[in-house]
Amino acid sequence: MLSPVTQTPTRAAGQRTEARESAAPATAGELLDLIRSGRASTRSQLRALTGLSRTAITTRVSSLTSAGLLLLGEELASTGGRPPGALVFNQHAGVVVAVAIGRSRSQLAVMDLDGEEIASDSRDHEVGVGPNELMPQIADRLATLLTGVEPPVLGVGLSLPGTLDSQRGLSIGSPVMSGWDGVELAPYLDDVTRAPLFVGNDADVLARSELLGRSAALDDVLVVKASTGLGLGIIADGRVLSGHLGAAGEIGHTKVDAAAGLQCRCGATGCLETLAGGWALVARAREAGHEVGHLRDLVALALQGDPTARGLLRDSGRELGEVLAIAINLLNPAAIVIGGDMASAFDFHVAGIRESVYALAAPLATRDLQFLPATHGDQAGLVGCAALALDHVLAPVAVDARLAALSV
Repeated sequence: MLSPVTQTPTRAAGQRTEARESAAPATAGELLDLIRSGRASTRSQLRALTGLSRTAITTRVSSLTSAGLLLLGEELASTGGRPPGALVFNQHAGVVVAVAIGRSRSQLAVMDLDGEEIASDSRDHEVGVGPNELMPQIADRLATLLTGVEPPVLGVGLSLPGTLDSQRGLSIGSPVMSGWDGVELAPYLDDVTRAPLFVGNDADVLARSELLGRSAALDDVLVVKASTGLGLGIIADGRVLSGHLGAAGEIGHTKVDAAAGLQCRCGATGCLETLAGGWALVARAREAGHEVGHLRDLVALALQGDPTARGLLRDSGRELGEVLAIAINLLNPAAIVIGGDMASAFDFHVAGIRESVYALAAPLATRDLQFLPATHGDQAGLVGCAALALDHVLAPVAVDARLAALSV
């Protein structure tokens, strides 16, 4: 049975592996990374990429197959036909658990090692609920989802809004999740699984979901979470950038002149969210006489043709686009990906973003710029949490540590 090993963050599953820069022998974990990334599928390709001898490749492949992480083409020939020499990553060798916690909803899933969903559960919860109330419920729901799941749980990926301490597994700065800061979350799950817990900001995991789904095409992307709040995930050269304290991408709390004097839910005034965040749009819709309880209700009205709802979403895009234009000039992304609840009304919201971006950003920075909806739609947060766990437990160093433990 595979045992989970905690490791430091690494690149997302499916991300391309850079050419080896040294002559150091490739480990078994590095060979697995080459296979998972699609750069190699046979022993001869592994030899060509690494320079290892036939014997060294055979030894490392044997350790991976013994651990259940690789399957041989011969084993798969009867189920649809792989070339006899093929090496195939075994996505069923374990599972990861994804927990995406938002201001008013929690989404849970069990996924295989390719990020494919096995079971999931999504429920609304009261705004302002604390960890002592919500986390035991999440543990119970996870226990139910894992009933009958045979592969071992290798890791848990969990996201929250705000800034998180990835080493201690807790929130250190969330303006919308009162009572969560400083609370260690792993102990709440001890009765369900002792697999390591990895935590991430909700916008960062949204970016990781894009790497899992579209890494070969786009390596420089800004991923916007446009929901109740606003966040930005940054992908540069195929890597998610979290910043010095994990607080990169706090776009919603950037001060803008048009919001001067407006009170934000973070306690400050003048934040972009007061103009473009979902909570502000809902408040304006209510002032206009619409009975909406959540941003998702406003989006539904827009999709039904309501002009007020459509106008609010477009206005939100315009305000957001003014700040995005600065990020576009600085980072020169290939694409802007829109996720979160507003992505369901993609055309209306992005129309406003485009107006501001093309008016304010440099022509060269926007020449090839694409605007795309999140690859995984409403499930993007869950896929990103799974990717967060996979980035850790399938990192070469983690795989090598696991193989060493099995050989003892």
